[in-house]
Amino acid sequence: MTTPGFPFPPGTDEDTPFFVISVAAQLSGLHAQTLRSYDRLGLVSPGRTSGGGRRYSMRDIVLLREVQRLSQEDGVNLAGIKRIIDLENEVDALRGRLAELTQELANALAAADHAAASVHKTYRRDLVPLRHETALVVWKPQPRR
Repeated sequence: MTTPGFPFPPGTDEDTPFFVISVAAQLSGLHAQTLRSYDRLGLVSPGRTSGGGRRYSMRDIVLLREVQRLSQEDGVNLAGIKRIIDLENEVDALRGRLAELTQELANALAAADHAAASVHKTYRRDLVPLRHETALVVWKPQPRR
C-alpha cells in the first residue's frame, strides 16, 4: 500500500500518524463518526496521542478508502471486510516470514559452501591417483620371529 506523490517529512513514512480525525475523514471521504465506528470494530486502528486522540497515518487513509470501496461497490458487510483485512494482514506477515526464511536458507547454504571450501583447502596435494587395474595381489604375512 504505497502513496505515490505524497511527500513524507524526513524520518517519517506512510505508517507515521499525522492526521486528526477530521482531516482523515475528509481525506477518506467518510464521516468522522464512521471512522470512530471503524476503530471500535477494529477495521482501522489509528495511533493515539498521550491524551487518547486518534491520529491517522497515510496507510490508514488508504485502508479507510478500501473499506468504503468494499462496502459500497462490492456490497461486503463490515464483518466480511474485517475478515478480508485480517487475512490480508496474515498474508503480508507470512510473506515477510517467507522472505526471512529464504534469507536464512541462503545464508546457511553460503556458510555450508564456505565450510566445504575450507575443508577442501586442507586436503593434501601430494596424493596421486592410482590407475585402476584388474590385478590380483596376494599378501602373505611373514612369520614372526
